[in-house]
Amino acid sequence: MALFHYVRVAAICACAWPYGAWAADQDRVDALERKLHEAQSQLAQIKAARNSNDGAALKELQRGSTAQYARVKQRLDAQPRVGLDNGRLSVTSADGAFSMALRGTVQFDAAYFARVDAIQFTIAHDDGIAWEDWEQADIVLAGVSRSSKTPTSIYLANRGFKVANVPLVPESPPPATLYDLKHPMIIGLTTNIERLIQIRRNRLLSLNQAPETDYVDMDAVNAELAFARRMFADNGWPVIDVTRRSIEETALAIVKLCAERSEKAAE
Repeated sequence: MALFHYVRVAAICACAWPYGAWAADQDRVDALERKLHEAQSQLAQIKAARNSNDGAALKELQRGSTAQYARVKQRLDAQPRVGLDNGRLSVTSADGAFSMALRGTVQFDAAYFARVDAIQFTIAHDDGIAWEDWEQADIVLAGVSRSSKTPTSIYLANRGFKVANVPLVPESPPPATLYDLKHPMIIGLTTNIERLIQIRRNRLLSLNQAPETDYVDMDAVNAELAFARRMFADNGWPVIDVTRRSIEETALAIVKLCAERSEKAAE
């Protein structure tokens, strides 16, 4: 679910260039404001510690905190102000002596809002969540754990596709709804067993968990992949092997499959 951590800001910023630049400046301002608040909090703690026995140390701490407060406030006051003026992106110097604005206006067209909707839908339907809404998706990706479902979903969402993804686990079959979907294109993702085990082992190590479990056991992983392959074949779902593909290449292959499906439907 790291998806909720990094995708939301990065993906939406990618939808409109001017807002990406604006957000970067705003982030810097926000960071300075946080430091300013920290300095203010530290000064408040010092005032509350007037009864401390270590007067010399307290005075030294107070001098350092006061200097830090002054430095942060000076940097914050020197930041240019970025904003929107009747649809135009504007930048004004801290003292108000200089300002500039883009000649064109920032427009939010239908494609922009479609991408935002796609990103929100994809985030809300990651890892098998909200299966009752899968019929509203454009694409449903199915595959075993660590087969690139989530990053591929997010990449496709940035292209305007509403994507849901579902993990395939032999001990916990997916909802029956998956087999009755009409609108979304269901695509299976598979990968080489050695590569999959290595990815899973690295994942366990990053979480400080035991690297030797059924999650990385050769026989258990092979059974998972076989379970997924049977499901793909039984339902006639197209399959993409992601072993030697980047996320972008996998997404491109999926987009082509969707385009072919649309062409056939239009005939």
